[in-house]
Amino acid sequence: MVFMSIDLFINKLFTVKRMAVTGMGKVGSLVGTLLADMFTVTGIDRQAPAAAVPFTVVEGDVSDPDTLRKLLKDQDGVVSCLPYHLNLAVARTAHELGIHYFDLTEDVATTAAIRHMAITAKGVMIPQCGLAPGFIGIAGAHLTKSFTRLRDIELRVGALPRYPNGLMGYSFTWSPAGVINEYINDAEVIHNGVRKMVPSLEGLETINIEGQEFEAFSTSGGLGTLCETLEGKVDTLNYKTIRYPGHARLMRFLLYELIMKDKKELLEQILTEAKPPVREDVVYVYAVVEGWDNNSLKREEFYRAYHPIDIHGQNWRAISWTTAASVAAIVELVAKGQLPQQGFVRQEDVSLEQFYNTQWGRLYAEEQFKHQTIGHGK
Repeated sequence: MVFMSIDLFINKLFTVKRMAVTGMGKVGSLVGTLLADMFTVTGIDRQAPAAAVPFTVVEGDVSDPDTLRKLLKDQDGVVSCLPYHLNLAVARTAHELGIHYFDLTEDVATTAAIRHMAITAKGVMIPQCGLAPGFIGIAGAHLTKSFTRLRDIELRVGALPRYPNGLMGYSFTWSPAGVINEYINDAEVIHNGVRKMVPSLEGLETINIEGQEFEAFSTSGGLGTLCETLEGKVDTLNYKTIRYPGHARLMRFLLYELIMKDKKELLEQILTEAKPPVREDVVYVYAVVEGWDNNSLKREEFYRAYHPIDIHGQNWRAISWTTAASVAAIVELVAKGQLPQQGFVRQEDVSLEQFYNTQWGRLYAEEQFKHQTIGHGK
């Protein structure tokens, strides 16, 4: 009897060569560009991307199931870079065709539906592969490895204009629809050892980074599946978004005093026109874990500040490349057989070392401030 090696068996089980990317916005175009270094990539959108890309782009209505089925039937996997409310159509088609599925969603309901599909999936289904949820969960889970017993985990991420102006101190370098969704939906936390939901835009705290004062507040979706993974193992677990001071107050005024929460499309239009994206942005990633190593109480911190960089001769905003590099790293790990080849995969199942050792995940290790100082004020 001839036995096949494990690597050859995985190769035969699922060989990833052709990847589709739906949504050719800034992030989707960069995801396709990064993946094109390893795979044959096909971009899919209603219209061609604004700038030239090093892969084929096919125009088609991604909300139409028949069109999606036709465009994805010869692919080995698909990355959805669409607005959160369009992801499920892509996920259902990927599930039907038995191909791998990845996305960047922060939407909890979308993720729950994808997890249910993953039970019978022939490929992997990995939502939440961006920055938060995504990389912040990988970094946070990494810090927990040196503890024998956990007490508190605090995860913080902010994608901000480096030179803010106006009372809001913000620029929509990321999807306005996604930001509004994060601000309206409740956030999952573990508080006093109990897993529960809390309102977004609440739990306001002050953070000091490199001498600059910021605020942070609860937003939906940033923890991914960490609450489920760590339930019963930690007293406190929460995720908060970092903004310049005063942002949360203004957004609460818009959403709840002016009742714009019931007019999401209008609010998205207003914010998009009022706060266009800027070239110079910065992404802050901060995680802190407290607990015990045997009988010794200790605290571990992870801090990075990421800035725009050049990739293949083009300059990319910090939010764009951190998001794109994160999902590209997860796709690479699946393609190499370093992650499961079937079913649902949590971000915390990916080790930080694995992530850093991918072609594009290594950017997270290389692009950072040399001097790292961060602190809380209550």
